[in-house]
Amino acid sequence: MKKKIFTTALLSCFFAICLAAVFADINGKWAGSLTMADGNTIPLSYSFKVDGEKLTGTAQSPQGEVNIEDGKVKGDDVTFTVNVQGMDIPHSGKCYTDSISMNITVGEDKLHTVLKKAK
Repeated sequence: MKKKIFTTALLSCFFAICLAAVFADINGKWAGSLTMADGNTIPLSYSFKVDGEKLTGTAQSPQGEVNIEDGKVKGDDVTFTVNVQGMDIPHSGKCYTDSISMNITVGEDKLHTVLKKAK
């Protein structure tokens, strides 16, 4: 009985470690586009650097390049803010093996985009 419990616990830990390794690597460049409430689409690109749970990097849009602020990565959750022309724009999302599902709040508008690893 003890051997069965130990084996199950060991396999669960191994699975959790493998899963965390898959989700944790968002380092590098990511790109997507954001459809605004008025129907206009703007291209977005991000350059992420993760150090433990701290996320830094830059975000680029037609308005220019800005630094990522207050960035955090916990498991497969990612949150950060960018300041564009004096307005803080919060981002929150989920990391997957090949994409990041991102929710972005611009003023009163709650928008969604999917970022893909840039080549």
